[in-house]
Amino acid sequence: MVDRNLATFIEHAIHAGSNKEQVEQALTAAGWPKEQIVDGLRSFADVDFVVPVPTPKPQLLARDAFLYLVMFATLYVSGFHLGALLFQFIDLAFADRLGPDESATLSLMRMSTAALIVAYPIFISVSYYANRGLLSDPIRRTSPVRRWLTYLTLFIAAGVITGDFITLVYTLLSGGLSIPFLLKTLVVGLISSAIFGYYLWGIRDDDRALIT
Repeated sequence: MVDRNLATFIEHAIHAGSNKEQVEQALTAAGWPKEQIVDGLRSFADVDFVVPVPTPKPQLLARDAFLYLVMFATLYVSGFHLGALLFQFIDLAFADRLGPDESATLSLMRMSTAALIVAYPIFISVSYYANRGLLSDPIRRTSPVRRWLTYLTLFIAAGVITGDFITLVYTLLSGGLSIPFLLKTLVVGLISSAIFGYYLWGIRDDDRALIT
């Protein structure tokens, strides 16, 4: 939510004839954070009128909540089972007599494959539908449900990446590093980094789209 004092200042400044670039420079010089400035400026539309015209605020719709909950839930399921499936391939390639037998490994592979066959197409379909909605109605980019779930996903991915590196360094210092362990660490790091990078790019793309 935009700070009331900030919104009032922007409204008065635009009404007095200042453009958004001048307002941004003044607020930056005053020490306002960049994100708050951007949120404040996007609260007013670039419409030529006698007074500043406010932009519409996104409504918290049950449809949007359902859409994004399904999208992110299937993302988590797909990411987890992709990693699990690759883990089983690594276990088969580097068979360990003390590990699970081959039948158990194949059973886990079938489970992960089934989960991917169901969850990943749902994720792709819902993502496509959601992104198409963003193109037709850019204000939906500021949907609170979408923003919160995106930042939650970034937090989870960052935590997994950090834990992955900690585990790798600990194992290396303990002298227990092996090729299967290194490959599994790489799988976790790549999947988490891909998710983190994609949604971080998405947030920056949202900011660029809303500013312009």
